[in-house]
Amino acid sequence: MNAEDFRRIALSLEGAEEGSHMGSPDFRVGGRIFATLASQEHGNGNLMLTPDQQVEFAAEAPDVFLSVAGGWGKMGATHIRLDKATEDVLAGALQTAWRLRIEKNAKVGGRKRSSAPRAASKRKKR
Repeated sequence: MNAEDFRRIALSLEGAEEGSHMGSPDFRVGGRIFATLASQEHGNGNLMLTPDQQVEFAAEAPDVFLSVAGGWGKMGATHIRLDKATEDVLAGALQTAWRLRIEKNAKVGGRKRSSAPRAASKRKKR
């Protein structure tokens, strides 16, 4: 598999849209990211999983899945080594991340996050 396969499969999921986050392609549903190609130069796609899902995926296929370094990885962000993944594995992993994002979106009432920059908060002077 490669970045184009990742993109094709991600965009085949219902409601998925491609955007950009910090100059890298990302894939969103309901305005929220479920996967990115931020590490495509290293041959990886990134999936936004739960920490438990990350452990399960990595245990089942340690040559395909690994934690993203640092805090993001501790929260479940997971690399998928595209050249080691089959289409079925990639599709299943993307569907898992997409389904998790749909569930999280439903918990917050389906609010769509704005892509506009956030305004600076005004602090009261003491």
